[in-house]
Amino acid sequence: MSSDNDHGGKVFREAWITGVTNHYPGTPKDSYIAPWESMPEWERASAAAVYGQVVDFIQATNGAAARLSPELKGQFVAICWIGQIYARIPDPKPGYVAPWNELPEWQQRTDIGIFEAIERHQVAEEVGTAG
Repeated sequence: MSSDNDHGGKVFREAWITGVTNHYPGTPKDSYIAPWESMPEWERASAAAVYGQVVDFIQATNGAAARLSPELKGQFVAICWIGQIYARIPDPKPGYVAPWNELPEWQQRTDIGIFEAIERHQVAEEVGTAG
């Protein structure tokens, strides 16, 4: 089970790093692009949990979640992440739990990319298990 959680968390993290690399203005903080192994345990657990929530959502809609706008996909990731922050950090900084419309554009675009990467991964997993 731990390796399954790590697997999903790593998919999330790779998508985050890709988004930060592509969309962050200037040079991102080292912690934004740190590899999976360097992340704190709470952050790895949060990444795995959000990955699972997106997969569950895709499955619960029989794939119809693919029809959501990119913005709604990103909002779903952001809300799931905020839930993890509240669950794991007793008194988070306001920026950690900011609503979608207050997130910087780079972060919105990164969250959209995370949902879409999980979608692609999920489709690939289903194709792989079907054959």
